[in-house]
Amino acid sequence: MTDALPAAAPPLPEPTDAAVSAATPSTGTERWRSRVAEEFPGLRADLESLVRIPSVSNAAFDQAHVRAGAEAVAGLLRDAGLPDVRVLVATAPDGREGAPAVVARRPAADGSPTVLLYAHHDVQPPGDDAAWRTSPFEPTERDGRLYGRGAADDKAGVIAHVGALRVLGDHLATLGLGVTVFVEGEEEVGSPTFAAFLSTYRDLLAADVIVVADSSNWRVGVPALTTSLRGLVDLEVEVAVLEHAVHSGMYGGPLLDALTLLSRLIATLHDDAGDVAVAGLVTGPEPSVDYDEADLRADAAVVEGFRLAGTGPLTARLWTRPALSVIGIDAPSVARASNTVTPRATAKLSLRIAPGQDPAQALDALKAHLTANAPLGARVTITDGELGKPFQAPADSPAMQAARRAFEQAWGTAPVDIGVGGSIPFIADLLEEFPDAAILVTGVEDPDSRAHGANESVHLGELERVVLAETLLLLGLAER
Repeated sequence: MTDALPAAAPPLPEPTDAAVSAATPSTGTERWRSRVAEEFPGLRADLESLVRIPSVSNAAFDQAHVRAGAEAVAGLLRDAGLPDVRVLVATAPDGREGAPAVVARRPAADGSPTVLLYAHHDVQPPGDDAAWRTSPFEPTERDGRLYGRGAADDKAGVIAHVGALRVLGDHLATLGLGVTVFVEGEEEVGSPTFAAFLSTYRDLLAADVIVVADSSNWRVGVPALTTSLRGLVDLEVEVAVLEHAVHSGMYGGPLLDALTLLSRLIATLHDDAGDVAVAGLVTGPEPSVDYDEADLRADAAVVEGFRLAGTGPLTARLWTRPALSVIGIDAPSVARASNTVTPRATAKLSLRIAPGQDPAQALDALKAHLTANAPLGARVTITDGELGKPFQAPADSPAMQAARRAFEQAWGTAPVDIGVGGSIPFIADLLEEFPDAAILVTGVEDPDSRAHGANESVHLGELERVVLAETLLLLGLAER
């Protein structure tokens, strides 16, 4: 444990039935379930107020709304009883100032651990208003779900933290457990100053357990703990065949255009079954649960007749195996096309890497494949892009056991261990800054939440259970 972490905090012992019994008084879990039910109408109203703030962190939108979102969250945390609440910014090494984040704290008693609760208050752009059934920034309930941009991702995560603190109330002060809430404002644009923020405010954020409320549950009624995240490698690859364009009628035939050759190079990246064909990439173990193909087709809006790519369980293909996509191509547009042999074309490739894969080694493997498969000796130029580390949580750590118990009590069914095919790059930053902390990745979303898309929503019954689960988790960690 580094010197900025609480030196007196003991390691978390194995959970016991007696500890859980002590953490949930004689009236048991139902006492806390009743408290959550009492508080939930107010929590729902607070979520609706947050959704009405169009806190889009994309630079093309008014950033005053992001500041307003931070101030609103700060007010909720003050009202929840945390004595030290601040709105802070950090400056990146290139001089760029970050978006406002909220840090709220109740320091731990001597010898007690500290829990850091993470969420973010910024949201994605709403997209085409015509694709929404109702206004994206006017929360609307339909069939037990609350619709609106950020209702699930991640203002519901903010409310989960606020709700647990509000439910515990004055009891929190008697537990001795340190609680820090960190709600950032730039997650949806890649958290560009996140590492700088951690470094600048390290003493405020140091914790023994970090709860990241920015993932999903398995489905409505079945909770999940996210135990793995794929990492990310991207790059741009240019294929050049000529120094300048030439007439396709005069020179076409012996000269294939760069777009054709780029397409042939891209085609080498997958085998006939659709599995990634780049040597040197890691494949992780198969998950213990699988995804029904019909559900995946419905969730992803797959067109009729399209065959899914790859082999093995769907969850393995989504979570623990590499995936490679072409996410952009620079080439002449159809509208501006001329009868010339295109001299060069560029593609941007996005490679998701399995837990256990080193991003730099994955980048080298992909570059080696592209160079070795240059068609017809075309000149291949590669520009490195972003690297993001994958994440694999210990499945049976003391903190994870405490979370499993809390989730099972809240839902009445054991949580499922899931992976996420996408990356949460700031997880690597947290582990870099706080290597001894146990990280728990949880969330409020479900497969119908449509985060980032039109008609985003949160299931209100699930949000209520998430508040209860976090309340029980804090009680259990305090007892340990």
